[in-house]
Amino acid sequence: MRSDTIKRGVERAPHRALLYATGITRKDLDKPFIGVATSFTDIVPGHVHMRGLERFIERGISAGGGVPFLFGVPAICDGIAMGHKGMHYSLASRELIADTIECMAEAHCFDGLVLLTNCDKITPGMLMGAARLDIPAIVITAGPMSSGRYKGERLNYGDCYIAAAKHKMGEISAGELEAWEANACPGPGSCQGLYTANTMACLTEAMGMSLPGCGTALAISAEKQGIAFNSGRRITALIEEELTTRKILSAEAIRNAIRVDNALGGSTNTVLHILAIAREAKVELSMDVFDEISKRTPHITNLLPFGPGYMEDLDQAGGIPGVLNVISKSLESNPTVSGKDIKVVAREGKVLDREVIRSVENPYHPEGGIAILKGNLAPEGAVVKQSAVYPEMMIFKGKVRVFESEEKATEAIVEGKITSGAVVVIRCEGPRGGPGMREMLYPTSFIFGMGLATKVALITDGRFSGATQGLSIGHISPEAMEGGPIAIVQDGDEISIDIPNRKLELNISGEEIKNRLRKWKAPEPKIKEGYLARYAKMVTSASTGAVFKEE
Repeated sequence: MRSDTIKRGVERAPHRALLYATGITRKDLDKPFIGVATSFTDIVPGHVHMRGLERFIERGISAGGGVPFLFGVPAICDGIAMGHKGMHYSLASRELIADTIECMAEAHCFDGLVLLTNCDKITPGMLMGAARLDIPAIVITAGPMSSGRYKGERLNYGDCYIAAAKHKMGEISAGELEAWEANACPGPGSCQGLYTANTMACLTEAMGMSLPGCGTALAISAEKQGIAFNSGRRITALIEEELTTRKILSAEAIRNAIRVDNALGGSTNTVLHILAIAREAKVELSMDVFDEISKRTPHITNLLPFGPGYMEDLDQAGGIPGVLNVISKSLESNPTVSGKDIKVVAREGKVLDREVIRSVENPYHPEGGIAILKGNLAPEGAVVKQSAVYPEMMIFKGKVRVFESEEKATEAIVEGKITSGAVVVIRCEGPRGGPGMREMLYPTSFIFGMGLATKVALITDGRFSGATQGLSIGHISPEAMEGGPIAIVQDGDEISIDIPNRKLELNISGEEIKNRLRKWKAPEPKIKEGYLARYAKMVTSASTGAVFKEE
């Protein structure tokens, strides 16, 4: 066992002395040492209930014959960080989490890992760390939140952005807004729709890194507690079987995850995260693969933010095993932490509600949720959630309004300065320029709330929340800070968007683009000290997952 490095031999007497100080016994030295990475915190709704799940994990590890050792990792709530300086740190924290997993597991020679996680950057960060280490690991995503209720209607977190816009327009009172915000999030769990947190939980299950049912089982449920216990017990078997992370996170598993992502119509942020996970797993992957798979994968669920369904509906309809069952013919064989091949999990899956999880013959859309656009505005690619775009906006042409930050764009939208036919361009918000590639949920929500969702497009080198809907195109690569074409777009230019043909074009001549680029000068970094300044120097393009440079 890896842990023998710190517990075997005469020269390890000092190490054993320190281990005894933690309360373990001499008999425990014969057992596998299991690191339990937990992202528990009192400020993130998706994590506040993790103390109870930690107990079930510990009990499971003990039942399986292992010794659990808990340690913490950072957890940032994208919703609380949204719309201010805090959002710069969200994506950047993903690399910190992966590094923390590596540091703790290597320094203490853990034989295996149990990863208790939830929410946007934490889950991919933990998967990246496990893939980098390539030791046995199992993931428990802590589950989605139940729906809120107000005046007999279901509410979700994303409704509060719409309510804020309606209040600013005078459509609802301050008291009504307060009622919405008081009832939208009734308790622990990741936000109720198919936003980034829940999309990543579903894809973790689809890749085989969590037990069947884990991705959709609600945060406050006996089922989630049972999954936590069984995951803890299962890790010792993975160690005995020598089933390490990269044996599960294969090229086949990555492609299966992309298939499920497109079938669900998940968040565009998964493109960043799957690229980053694949890199740590030593799997070659490009953005083009997402588009290739999208064209062959029908969109079979219709969940928030664009559709009416909640995660609780998907769970009750059969969860990810049900989705896998529907698309089983396209799946590739791959092992999972359950000990079953993913094709067996798919075969055993059942669809209990054919409206929530449709058949491939009767999909919501014939293509998957994600489309990759290219053109002279985005030579390396851009990402759009096409399943959340209104049909009349799939092909769009408009005049540009350029903004150098999210705040300036939001201000213009709220003040009514954006009118029908506009293409709002927000730049200098990419991985380097942001830094941290902030999510643009405020401007997209105000566009929707002010009735412009079928009249205005939004384009950015930043990214979007999984709660975004409408014609919102992100991840423009290269970004403005790197001198990509988005850097030289001017007010009054015309941009053409053609999602069916995957085109994104700035309608000026190639010669004019070259002339503008020759005159362009990189702007001053927005943040010049601390972690974000270091992050900006090290991070790569969104087209490669916004990972750190290798050198």
